[in-house]
Amino acid sequence: MPSLPNESDHQATCSLSLHSDLPYQPSSSIKRKVRKKKKNGAITANVVGTKYEIVRLVTEEMMFTKARDDDETANLIWNDCAVQHEKIAELRNYQRINHFPGMGEICRKDCLARNMTKMIKCQPHEYNFIPRTWIFPAEYTQFQTYIKELKKKRRQKTFIIKPANGAMGHGISLTRNGEKLQAQDHLIVQEYLEKPFLLESYKFDLRIYILVTSCDPLRIFLYNDGLVRMGTEKYHPPSESNLSQLYMHLTNYSVNKHNENFERDETENRGSKRSIKWFTEFLRANDYDISKFWNDISDLVVKTLIVAEPHVLHAYRMCRPGQHPTSESVCFEVLGFDIILDRKLKPWLLEINRAPSFGTDQKIDHDVKKGVLLNALKLLNIRASDKKKNLAKQKAEAQKRLYGQGSMKRLSPASSDWEKQRHTLERRKEELKERLAQVRKQISREEYENRHLGNYRRIYPPEDKLLLEKYEGLLATAFQTFLAGRAASLQREMNNPLKRMKEEDILDLLEQCELDDEKLSGKPTRPKEPRTLSSMPESTQTLKKLKNYSSHSSSNSTGSSSDTEEEEDEKERKEKKVSYDLEEHKYKSLERSSRIHWKPPLKAARPFSNSSSPSSAASMRRSVSCPRSITALNTQSPTTDQRPFSSRISSTITRPLSGNRTNSLNRSSSSNRVPQSGTSGSVYPSIVSSLPVLYVMC
Repeated sequence: MPSLPNESDHQATCSLSLHSDLPYQPSSSIKRKVRKKKKNGAITANVVGTKYEIVRLVTEEMMFTKARDDDETANLIWNDCAVQHEKIAELRNYQRINHFPGMGEICRKDCLARNMTKMIKCQPHEYNFIPRTWIFPAEYTQFQTYIKELKKKRRQKTFIIKPANGAMGHGISLTRNGEKLQAQDHLIVQEYLEKPFLLESYKFDLRIYILVTSCDPLRIFLYNDGLVRMGTEKYHPPSESNLSQLYMHLTNYSVNKHNENFERDETENRGSKRSIKWFTEFLRANDYDISKFWNDISDLVVKTLIVAEPHVLHAYRMCRPGQHPTSESVCFEVLGFDIILDRKLKPWLLEINRAPSFGTDQKIDHDVKKGVLLNALKLLNIRASDKKKNLAKQKAEAQKRLYGQGSMKRLSPASSDWEKQRHTLERRKEELKERLAQVRKQISREEYENRHLGNYRRIYPPEDKLLLEKYEGLLATAFQTFLAGRAASLQREMNNPLKRMKEEDILDLLEQCELDDEKLSGKPTRPKEPRTLSSMPESTQTLKKLKNYSSHSSSNSTGSSSDTEEEEDEKERKEKKVSYDLEEHKYKSLERSSRIHWKPPLKAARPFSNSSSPSSAASMRRSVSCPRSITALNTQSPTTDQRPFSSRISSTITRPLSGNRTNSLNRSSSSNRVPQSGTSGSVYPSIVSSLPVLYVMC
């Protein structure tokens, strides 16, 4: 938008003669040149919030169209600083922004130290990769007690002092006299690692780039390259005489670049800044275990982000209430992990940057950081069609709300047993369909990621099942530690046995729900053919066996008399009284059975009804982890509560409908709201089901 001419410009224009050689340009033509019309179907990127030119270069290489500075509807929004929660709440589902809410819980030095201390108390053997840290002034007394213990043992240690929310090496100092420290505000005191791994007698640290594409479920990727940042003075162990030599003890680029000994070199194997790719080759040439080195780095990153996951997920659900479980995350984040190695090549976490520098002062910066950003945007899978699909979906949901489509009527206390059974069955079918959509969405997402990893590799969820179980146990501990008492709905969701089901098991349950629906409606039960999976096709041998068994059983059941049919009908009418409630005591058996791995049934499943014809059960694949029918649920809990439905609200988990679901973890101020069990959102396949299930009235 051209600015209006000032008074001096107006006077200069008036002094021109009519025969001036300057061409005439109408204001309308200028506006058309400045405001270029956006192409239909183009992916737009708003990069006004960044100062780094490499970000704009990467978006241009991705063929993204640059959006106006005030355009809040762009597909991609990039900001160097943290984003307000209100801005994340206003985003559409097709948009992506490069920050998660709540990530400051590990990116601020004081918050990282506080959260790590809690996890060290619960899992001391797993969280032994961060130096001992104290937060001043809150932990000043504990620090002085530690100093006295060192004096009794006649030991002296060096401590590094950092500002709680500092960056770029500002305000950092070293001391060996801990008793002289004062209880000042917002300080972090940490044990100094005195025996680091050295390169050419110089101390160094590693800048590892991590991409988090989603927190619901958690997905973490590690970039296989990074930066090796070296000090500019040869390292000597700390002593009273060299504590002030920061060029020796600090590895920050923003500090060492001011030293005259800083070497700028265009190659990756020389100078004060090198690539991790070169460092890996250096370790290989010196007979170090490369696979163990990268496994230790990945383990450190995953465990650290597990600490942040309860906070990030809680904040994200607060910003995005009612988010559909199959929708993509509107947030992603590129984090910079600063890691130092000791002389045994063990990695130690120094700090985490939620806004790592993407400056390109040297060629090595340009090569590494361009790859980090380019591969990250490819993994996000931003499509031009997402905006159109989102608008169409919003319109369809508005019509459903307007005309009442897709919503089930609520039961009244005077509802009959048949209406209660039918209502519960409909709820069950909706839940299974929703979970099936999540599983299929997850499969398609992983297939896309595997094709577009580039130089990234996924470190969570890992391929190793034993490693996945360990991480899920740590994740359960993190939720218990940080969100106990204020995220009961999330904990119930993680205990839901449907979260651990595969596609074929959900299809089995849906098929059984249809059979139960026919039974409640009084229709004759018909055998159904097995359903083929969208991602894992059925074995042809299994299909042939099922078909042969079905035809054989149907030929044997043709001689049944009409008297036996009448008796079976009476038994079916009695079975209609069975309740399909999903109460707590009924789910205990499901949780116990779903903790183990899925195994094939050891014997043939019984048919649903008491009929002698096995054809109705021949085509169904039964799972040992979850009952398939109303009868099965009733058998597990013979002492069914016969009170009216309305009087059991306070002790029953009421599963929300898909149209009215909310994933927000905050408690409502309404006293009449029933705590909902979140069945949407985060998908943790086999999370430890030992989390406390809290049923509270909001």
